[in-house]
Amino acid sequence: MLSGNMLKEVTSQPRLIARKNFFNFIHQWFEIQNLEGNVLIYTKMRAFKLKEDIRVLGPDKQTELLSIRARQVLDFGATYDVTDTSSGEKLGALRRKGMKSLIKDEWLILNANDEQIGLITEDSGGLAIVRRLVGGLACLFAPQEHNGFIGQQKVLNFRQTRNPFITKSFLDFSSDTGGTFDRRMGLAAAILFSAIEGKQN
Repeated sequence: MLSGNMLKEVTSQPRLIARKNFFNFIHQWFEIQNLEGNVLIYTKMRAFKLKEDIRVLGPDKQTELLSIRARQVLDFGATYDVTDTSSGEKLGALRRKGMKSLIKDEWLILNANDEQIGLITEDSGGLAIVRRLVGGLACLFAPQEHNGFIGQQKVLNFRQTRNPFITKSFLDFSSDTGGTFDRRMGLAAAILFSAIEGKQN
């Protein structure tokens, strides 16, 4: 299956870069690149929608690989279902821990049955508060960073940097040496955080 092969090629990379490309009145686009700067996939989110609906597309911008959809409308503790659209398989979900994330961002990793299997958490409560008070300027000296865990095993690191012109996010799976975590879910988490950046703080 062509789309499945595209997704496998992307998730076989231990390190990826998400780069915010451009914004227009219809869609917001991101590029997912390898470390050499080659674009592997694109992501598309419709602007002005009450429910987040993010599509992950192949290099042709036509072949859909993943979908990330909010279950609720404008819910601070929203749950986002992640589906591999190349196979129709629901991979799991990502659920933000509502009020707790006002201080320090935390997301539950759920399996296809909505059972918690892991946690993604912001690096430091102190830095998180600074970022919320100062806003985008804080990213110049204290970039937002998340770490993902399955049990006690660290499986991903996600670091976001921003300057006045470009937002880049660096996704690193190299700590997951045993292949504990489905990288499609990790990729979805990085894309989701990039897409809603600025809305969640």
